[in-house]
Amino acid sequence: MRIGDVIGRVTLSRQHPSLPAGRLLVVRPWTRDAVLEGAASRGEDLVVYDHNLGAGVGTVIGLSEGREAANPFGKTRVPMDAYCACLIDSIS
Repeated sequence: MRIGDVIGRVTLSRQHPSLPAGRLLVVRPWTRDAVLEGAASRGEDLVVYDHNLGAGVGTVIGLSEGREAANPFGKTRVPMDAYCACLIDSIS
């Protein structure tokens, strides 16, 4: 799992029929230095699917990538690369 800041949303005119209703968020992942030392450096932006947590711009989230991102959907095959797994209130 990685940590990132939500910096925007994606608006679609069409979506894949296997994908349940949800939001697509633009997220800027934190680098190791940002997590451990509070550095301002961030990774490359990516699109993350938020099924029902309601993350918005400015929210810090935990995200799963790869096959783990599709696990919440069980045996249903979905086109998923990154999934919003949790909202983060604070890091200590």
